[in-house]
Amino acid sequence: MAHDLRLGEQAIDNWTLFYHPPGGGKYNGKLTVTNQRLLYDAKLEASLIGVLTNHVVAGQLAIEKDTITDIEVQRKLFSKKATVTLTDGEPVLTVRGGE
Repeated sequence: MAHDLRLGEQAIDNWTLFYHPPGGGKYNGKLTVTNQRLLYDAKLEASLIGVLTNHVVAGQLAIEKDTITDIEVQRKLFSKKATVTLTDGEPVLTVRGGE
């Protein structure tokens, strides 16, 4: 299930990555960065149980760019991690690459 782009919204790039929501869990999906929003489509539950049972999910997350107050990037040898903080103070954690 893909996000619909708004009138005047243009996709800039996209990546497959893991998303760790603040409430816990781990999801594998596709992040699309547009000129207005960050759009994430979860495809698979990437926890151990999700992987063992091949649990497919169909979740979506849309973050307006004007609600982002901070982005902290950490790079290690085989992984890159970005923590995005929103105006309400809620951190949203995404991980790209190996963990």
